[in-house]
Amino acid sequence: MQREIITTADGSKTIQIKDWNEQYHSKHGAIQEAYHVFIKHGLDLFRKKDEVVHILEIGFGTGLNALITLLETSKSGMVVEYCGVEAYPVSEEELSQLNYIEELNAQEFSGQFKKMHAAPWEERTLLSQGFSILKMQRDFKEIALENCMNLIYFDAFGARVQPELWTKDVFEIMFRALKKKGVLVTYAAKGSVRRAMQAVGFEVERLPGPPGKREMLRAIKS
Repeated sequence: MQREIITTADGSKTIQIKDWNEQYHSKHGAIQEAYHVFIKHGLDLFRKKDEVVHILEIGFGTGLNALITLLETSKSGMVVEYCGVEAYPVSEEELSQLNYIEELNAQEFSGQFKKMHAAPWEERTLLSQGFSILKMQRDFKEIALENCMNLIYFDAFGARVQPELWTKDVFEIMFRALKKKGVLVTYAAKGSVRRAMQAVGFEVERLPGPPGKREMLRAIKS
């Protein structure tokens, strides 16, 4: 499939898959979307907890969500064990064209962002005193985690192009992976996605969406 780097509305870049007319992040602002969906409505719920916060990202992709989480935890003193799942890793050439460090004014984290991507798959790597990452290269349906995650960033390609990633079967895997009171956040807001989440036992709420989207979803394992 043909892929190209595009600049989103907030100045940050992302990867577009031209055949699908689909992007890794919102064309209305990659960084804005990441902060709104995954930090404001996800990570912020866990800032005052003393224990380690375990985060699972579905669709590691460019590493933007992991980078922003690293930045935020470095400010707050949170301790995070991050797990990113990705079936098709981004190429080094594509990564070299992304401008997240510059747009986030996070030059002191440049080395950690590179280390994040250079880290071997299936091996936990310490990026800072309070942040480690484990990258798993596999299909989302092959995840076999149980009752161990506090928070899931569900950032798969949209249901329009990959509906099989937004089914009851997939959300059942997510439900199993979460601890009690665990949270799943996603940019998606389709009724079919909400119903699939509810069908496996999630309590689901609609929240205001990031720029360019009216709503997003947050699901809690009660």
